[in-house]
Amino acid sequence: MWRLCKIAGIQSTIVGRTRKSKKAGEPVGDDLVQKDFTADGLDEKWLVDITEHWTGEGKLYMCAFKDVCSNKIVGYAIDKRMKAGLAVRALTNALMQRGYPENVIIHSDRGSQFRSRKFQKALKRYKLRGSMGRVGACGDNAAMESFFSLLQKNVLDRKRWHTRDELRLAIVHWIEAKYHRKRKQRRLGKLTPVEFETIVRSAVELAA
Repeated sequence: MWRLCKIAGIQSTIVGRTRKSKKAGEPVGDDLVQKDFTADGLDEKWLVDITEHWTGEGKLYMCAFKDVCSNKIVGYAIDKRMKAGLAVRALTNALMQRGYPENVIIHSDRGSQFRSRKFQKALKRYKLRGSMGRVGACGDNAAMESFFSLLQKNVLDRKRWHTRDELRLAIVHWIEAKYHRKRKQRRLGKLTPVEFETIVRSAVELAA
């Protein structure tokens, strides 16, 4: 049909909308993870990304850090704006929760928030190792995407959210009360992230 229409000079009156491709920024760090989403201990590798969702008041953004070893969300920040400050606040929260560990690999995509001068300065200030995936390679941060998929299924897409505060409270409750303490994960030996970390920390203390 397409060939016959072309020969007859017939064209569709519906013109497809072209999308302007957003050029990814230059990396400010090497890829130190190389799709190896495993770690021998806690606070060796953290993955970070940002997700967004509409509410009746506009979009709500969440930046979260996940520990590769335990799958626990070690820190996050939620705001109505997606700026570098969101990523820095999430990082600061994670460091406070974990006792300011040093030399942690912080792996992200090439989003402007993570390439920003403010975020990069925070990495250097706290002696952390920045890592960035390739352009257009979602698999380079697949382990973080899997968490956001769960969040999407269990919270974001469950209903229409009228206010940002309503969605914010639902996200926090799901992470702290359900994901961390009730969701058993096969990769963790059918333990929750909290249970897994308790065992790991006890083993480290005994070994010391």
